[in-house]
Amino acid sequence: MLIETLPATAMKDEASRPDPGYPRPEVSVIVPLFNEVDNLPLLHAEICAALEALGRPWEVVFVDDGSTDGTTAVLRKIASSDPRVRAVIFRRNFGQTAALSAGFDHSRGPIIVPMDGDLQNDPHDIPRLLEKIDEGYDVVSGWRRHRHDRLVTRRFPSMIANWIIGRITKVRLHDYGCTLKAYRREVIRHIKLYGEMHRFIPVYASWVGARWLEIEVNHRARRFGRSKYGLIRIFKVILDLITVKFLGTFSTTPIYAFGGPGLAMCFGGFLCGLFTLWDKLENGVFVHRNPVILLAVFLFMLGAQCILIGLLAEIAIRTYYESQDKPIYFVREIVEKER
Repeated sequence: MLIETLPATAMKDEASRPDPGYPRPEVSVIVPLFNEVDNLPLLHAEICAALEALGRPWEVVFVDDGSTDGTTAVLRKIASSDPRVRAVIFRRNFGQTAALSAGFDHSRGPIIVPMDGDLQNDPHDIPRLLEKIDEGYDVVSGWRRHRHDRLVTRRFPSMIANWIIGRITKVRLHDYGCTLKAYRREVIRHIKLYGEMHRFIPVYASWVGARWLEIEVNHRARRFGRSKYGLIRIFKVILDLITVKFLGTFSTTPIYAFGGPGLAMCFGGFLCGLFTLWDKLENGVFVHRNPVILLAVFLFMLGAQCILIGLLAEIAIRTYYESQDKPIYFVREIVEKER
């Protein structure tokens, strides 16, 4: 079945409709693609070989993220001939996060397994991820312990980023950058992805109480094409990490993020003002000749602005949650005595 450049709403309607003659899939493999014309046929064959041994219905959702090298034509051919493949074709390149989000939206299985389209992730690791999901975990993350990437431009920055992310978010994974993971749909269905935030999905899932586990997976050297990742992604990850930390800690109480420093600065300004008054009474230093008074005014005004920003953020957050009827909590189950 082929899904081409349809509107998002039409795609979602199609995604919720079962294929005639085929059971609804229990596992959905999501593969974002960008200029992977040489890898795609081999990847499709490997995924099919790995999933056919599962003994459960499955599907593969390929998302073409604006490829320009012939990937789109190959994907159309595969999707037209294999009923277990769904093709989502973007009009232009929107990035890996958008591609994964589209795959989540247009897949149908209760278990979602995203992976890269460059053959470096091994599809034969998918059954191992699913075994852990069957044991009761909500998120199973792959760990490329033995990576076949360049040390300076890929592995070393990744190690630093993984350490920083783990320290700040308290979700300690060895390999946030590994796309190969398995999720229960129920723990990620409310997650909205922006920027480069697909790597933080385990963090979002942990916020709603998901049980997560990390296991080692095979990592292979790239055979065709070239990597789309560069050192510039480090800066994007840092900025996204700041956003994630803010959303995780202060998403419903932004006044605490801005109000606390604001009050501290106002208090600092007050103390500086008292010092200038003391300096005038004890040493005869006039206020207009004391530079501390400038610090007092600056701190007090900056603190007041922080408090006002916090109040505006509180209004925006309340509008955001109430206008969308967005929950501020997630319930795992309800237990009560039968009446």
